[in-house]
Amino acid sequence: MASPRKRTRIVVAAAVTAAAVAALVAGIGTADAGTKPKPAAAPAATWTAPPANAGFDYQIGQPYTPPSGVTVVSRDYTASPAAGLYSICYVNAFQTQPDAASWWQTNHPDLLLRDADGNEVIDEDWNEILLDYSTAAKRTALTAIVGQWIDTCATKGFKAVEPDNLDSYTRSGNLLTASQAVAYATSLSTRAHTKGLAIAQKNDADLSTANAKKAGFDFAVAEECADWNECDAYTATYGNRVFVIEYDAANFKKACASHGSKLSIVQRDRDVTAPGSRTYVFKSC
Repeated sequence: MASPRKRTRIVVAAAVTAAAVAALVAGIGTADAGTKPKPAAAPAATWTAPPANAGFDYQIGQPYTPPSGVTVVSRDYTASPAAGLYSICYVNAFQTQPDAASWWQTNHPDLLLRDADGNEVIDEDWNEILLDYSTAAKRTALTAIVGQWIDTCATKGFKAVEPDNLDSYTRSGNLLTASQAVAYATSLSTRAHTKGLAIAQKNDADLSTANAKKAGFDFAVAEECADWNECDAYTATYGNRVFVIEYDAANFKKACASHGSKLSIVQRDRDVTAPGSRTYVFKSC
C-alpha cells in the first residue's frame, strides 16, 4: 500500500566534513619528504535499529509534537526529525509522487516504467507512476537520485529510512519482478547503512525472510497487517521490531488483541493529519 500523502523532491549536495579535512592536513604535515601521505581511513558507519515494542507515531503527512509515551516517530524526509526521539525518514523510493511526475517525465523519462505500447504504468490507487528498476543500469541511476534523499535524512539527524512501495512489482503487470525489487532495495540499504541509517522493509508481507535479509532490511513498517492477516509474516523475520499502522478502528482493535503486547501498533487517520484537524486520529495499544 502506498502512502496517502504527497511529497516534494529535495536534492542536497554532499559535504566534506571538517574532521576529514583536519585528518588530511595532519597527514600532509607529518609525511616524510619524498613520500606520498596515506589518506586517513574513514571510520565505518554504524547504524542502530529502532527499539522493539516502543511507543510509535506515524507522522508522514504533517509533523507535530508527539503524544506522551512515543519514542519512535516516522516523518517525511522534507520534515525535521522529532527532537530527542528515534526518527524514521519516509521516502517514496519505488514510485513517483503525483506532484513530482512532471519532474521525472522531464528529467528522467527513461526511469519511468512503460508497457509494451510505451504508456507509463500507473498505480491507480494513488496516481503514482511506477519507477523502472528492471536493469542494473536503471537501479544504479535510481539509487543515485533516491540516494540523495537518503543523504538528506542522515544530514537532518534521522536514525532510519523507510523506502515506500517495495511491492510496486505486484502492480507492474509482470514488467517488474520481486528479484529486481530486492536488488534495488539492496542498493538503497547499502546507501542507508553507509550514511549510518537503519532501513525498514515497508509492507510487502510476501517477501521471504531470505530476501529480506538479502536486501539488508533491519526492521519493518507495516500498514494494515491485521486487516490482511499479515502481521505474523513480519514477525517471522523481524521478531517484535515491527511498527504497525492500522487505519480502521476494528482492525486496530484486532491488531492490539493479537500483537499489542509485542509490537508497536497505532491507529491513524488515512490522511495522517495533525491534531486540530477534524479527521485526526491517534490511538495506541
